[in-house]
Amino acid sequence: MEKHTEKNGIFGWYFKTNLLVRILTGLILGAAVGIVLGGFFPDAVKPFVDKTKFFGDLFIRLLKMIVVPVILFSLIAGAASIEPSRLGRVGVKVMVYYLFTSALAVAIGLAFANLIDPGAGFNVIGDAAVKGRVAEAPSISQILLNIIPTNPIESLTKGDVLPIIFFAVVFGISLSYVKTSSNHDLARIGGILLDAVNAAAETMYKMVKGIMQYAPIGVFVLIAQVFAQQGPRAIGPLLTVTLAVYLGLLLQVGLVYGGFLSMFKLGLIRFLKGANEAMVTAFVTRSSSGTLPVTLRCAEENLGVPRTVSSFTLPLGATINMDGTAIYLGVCAMFIGNAIGLPLSFNQQILVILTATLASIGTAGVPGAGAIMLLMVLESVGLKVTEGSAVAAAYAMILGIDALLDMGRTCVNVTGDIAGSAIVSKSEGDLDLSKWS
Repeated sequence: MEKHTEKNGIFGWYFKTNLLVRILTGLILGAAVGIVLGGFFPDAVKPFVDKTKFFGDLFIRLLKMIVVPVILFSLIAGAASIEPSRLGRVGVKVMVYYLFTSALAVAIGLAFANLIDPGAGFNVIGDAAVKGRVAEAPSISQILLNIIPTNPIESLTKGDVLPIIFFAVVFGISLSYVKTSSNHDLARIGGILLDAVNAAAETMYKMVKGIMQYAPIGVFVLIAQVFAQQGPRAIGPLLTVTLAVYLGLLLQVGLVYGGFLSMFKLGLIRFLKGANEAMVTAFVTRSSSGTLPVTLRCAEENLGVPRTVSSFTLPLGATINMDGTAIYLGVCAMFIGNAIGLPLSFNQQILVILTATLASIGTAGVPGAGAIMLLMVLESVGLKVTEGSAVAAAYAMILGIDALLDMGRTCVNVTGDIAGSAIVSKSEGDLDLSKWS
């Protein structure tokens, strides 16, 4: 009944329209309004920015509100879902594969970003006095040491992303041992705690979904401000970001997945033919979790992955294997740094790889999750997304084209899940090779 009221109330037309269409409409209208204001009514730009600032800032604050709880609950739930009894050879192999390919994916994204240099010389304007000041980059050893929090509560309060990620993963793995304990009381308590964490994670996903209903308005306002202040030259950097992301995605499939498959004497072309239905479904739905039934069927029926393997590796992959998202994070973090005149240093790029790889463990396989991860990555390298700042304006530009980028990255996420399942099955001698002839 509530859903019916929402769809047919005074804003029924708004909620009936697909969110992707609404966000893209907000992007286009915002760009058009900004260009008209900047080109024909330059004196109206500052009053427009001042009067609409509240609506843009509101969107940024809503997103920042959910970052820490999303990290905490989703990572604990994701790590705790891995049963210790199943972390045998198959579990270890697929976990190593997922984490290694995710790290490679971020590196590929950063490589293309360094090569193409999206956002260089753009100089996004923000109202805040600070563009997003970056602290002195610590050494690599200090970066690794800083991952371990001395006080997890303090890290949560301050929003220190890497320590929160580390604590959540360790807590989740420990919880997985508690809930499978031979002690009945411990197992019962562990199960109750996991149920509570899962409920909290699902609640956060609902909040994300609700906040994204405001995204078209927030995107319209923020993009209009950017184009009013910067003019049509903002179009070029967005096209460059899209090009860099999709080139990285193609390289991940062809070089990384193709290379791993060839190491195990499996053909990339045959693999792509068997996986294409799941890849197309992922591209259209933009959801690894939503594509899972199709992914399972393609892996089993088309590529000969036994159910004993696929039923473990594919759901796990939909939770922790986000190679496409990792490429997106690398490119977009570099774009935002360049766009505000603070290019990422080598050490900061290492931080991006670490944060993106670790954060991928618990990122929800739902549309738009990558945009929340991008907030985490930016925070980890000192680019604070504060209301009115240049960082917030550059982030809004990415959010405007996020749906287009999300299609490609979700497709690659699912492709990596299937490739990992086939490789692990082959290494265990369980793969039906008749499907590959």
